Amino acid sequence: MPPCLFCKIVNKELSSEIVYESEKSLVFKDIHPKADFHVLIVPKKHIESANRLEFEDKDLIMEMFLTAKEVALQNQLGGYKLIINVGRKAGQLIDHLHLHLLAGKIKEIV
Repeated sequence: MPPCLFCKIVNKELSSEIVYESEKSLVFKDIHPKADFHVLIVPKKHIESANRLEFEDKDLIMEMFLTAKEVALQNQLGGYKLIINVGRKAGQLIDHLHLHLLAGKIKEIV
């Protein structure tokens, strides 16, 4: 199976406006923002969706949420919304686990 879109961004094969990077995750601006501030927090490890998480991924999930907190602090967001879509019926368009961080005026729910 060829690498997914987010894997290509993580591997720097596709350009993206990167906001933050750690050892285990990458944060970049959503190309179709639904809010004044809208970034995606993506684990570097490929996991299709929250339905594919295993117990050993618990540290990765904590990293994603702590990364969201760090990005919010760095951008002085004050308040923000976190969303994980699971499956096509819930709006997941890319088969790679990701956390939406939205702040400011939200145009529509992701």
